[in-house]
Amino acid sequence: MFVLRRPSAQRATPALVLAACATLAAAAADATRGAAAQGRLDAEYVASLAGIPIGRGNWVVEIGEDQFSATANGATTGLLQFFTGGHGTSASRGLISAGQLVPTSYTATINANHRVDDVRMVLAGGNVKDYSVEPPLKPSPNLIPVSEADRRGVIDPMTSGLGRVAGTGDPVSPLACTRKLSVFDGRLRYDLLSEFKRIEMVKAERGYAGPAVVCAVYFQPISGYVPGRPAITYLAGLRDAEVWLAPIFGTRVVVPYRISLPTPLGHGVLQATEFVSVAHPPRSAAAKTQ
Repeated sequence: MFVLRRPSAQRATPALVLAACATLAAAAADATRGAAAQGRLDAEYVASLAGIPIGRGNWVVEIGEDQFSATANGATTGLLQFFTGGHGTSASRGLISAGQLVPTSYTATINANHRVDDVRMVLAGGNVKDYSVEPPLKPSPNLIPVSEADRRGVIDPMTSGLGRVAGTGDPVSPLACTRKLSVFDGRLRYDLLSEFKRIEMVKAERGYAGPAVVCAVYFQPISGYVPGRPAITYLAGLRDAEVWLAPIFGTRVVVPYRISLPTPLGHGVLQATEFVSVAHPPRSAAAKTQ
């Protein structure tokens, strides 16, 4: 959610911790939901490395009857801010059709180390129709190129952070972890897989208090990367990364409350300090009360 460097960065820096958190957050979902459920989430997060705060961010999600939107903002803090002064924004918008979240646009802009990284995508029906990235990937004879087929049947990183749990029972359940996602971030095409680990009780400083389902998360690069590069190799080898999912009230959607993963520089954690969700009645029901 809060990206200060893209997941295909080549070094395991503190900024990569936030990028990895953004990548692993995508394992929360299968991007489907019931058409009638509606709700809003306002969340604040803190990123830390080896127990030291290094970043803050917020995430706003709106789930309507036929449209959705998600917007995140983040920035480095503390000592890391002195070195990088990084900040970024990311957003996804789309339609809700046949119970599915279908993204139509995705943007991400990161400012760090006096450089701007910008990604823009237009999607339709799960396929990337147009996209631009600045700066582009550097040419390399060993790069596995992203094919046209790799840009079909995918979701963007922001939309993939919204997940619907099928059925009518409590969405905070092992079913929330049975996911395999195909994600394209404008440069890198990757899969994310997750499996159930346990249920934990959580309590935000403001907002949600209750159960969260904890999933193990696994990253599998597909294309848009150079095999053997340290950052990709490290992420692909992770077996101790976790995402903790909590619900957006009024929907069957669960989203990351906490993400944790080991790094060469210490344990990285992205955790909500505020997690406030509100259910909205369908427009048809609201009209009857007026």
